[in-house]
Amino acid sequence: MNLTTNTKVMNKCFWIVANFLLFLAKKTKLTYNEINIILYYLIIPLTWCILLDLIIKLPIFTIGFIFLWAIIFIIVGKSFSQWCDKIFILSQQFIKLFGDYIHYSVVICVIVPLIIYLILFMFIT
Repeated sequence: MNLTTNTKVMNKCFWIVANFLLFLAKKTKLTYNEINIILYYLIIPLTWCILLDLIIKLPIFTIGFIFLWAIIFIIVGKSFSQWCDKIFILSQQFIKLFGDYIHYSVVICVIVPLIIYLILFMFIT
């Protein structure tokens, strides 16, 4: 696979994920930034915690993570949307530190989570 093909694949993957998040935002009446933060900072890590707890056979990670998010919800309260906007912008800035935003968004937000799922599932079976 050459560089041009790699770029096309990364761009296609980025837009598939972005359009899926836009679809979810529209269906849930949340903003794109809110859906993004909920998915990448709440749902995906929560599933990792659940898988870790299945591995160690104790609900330590899940309970701790839910407790952490309960504190976040209490602190940000009604300004959750603005908080998501800030976290989303910080996330974008972090990804841009690596270089091409689209390329590294796919690496950080798609490939790395899939690798983590693969590793966790290997320990469950």
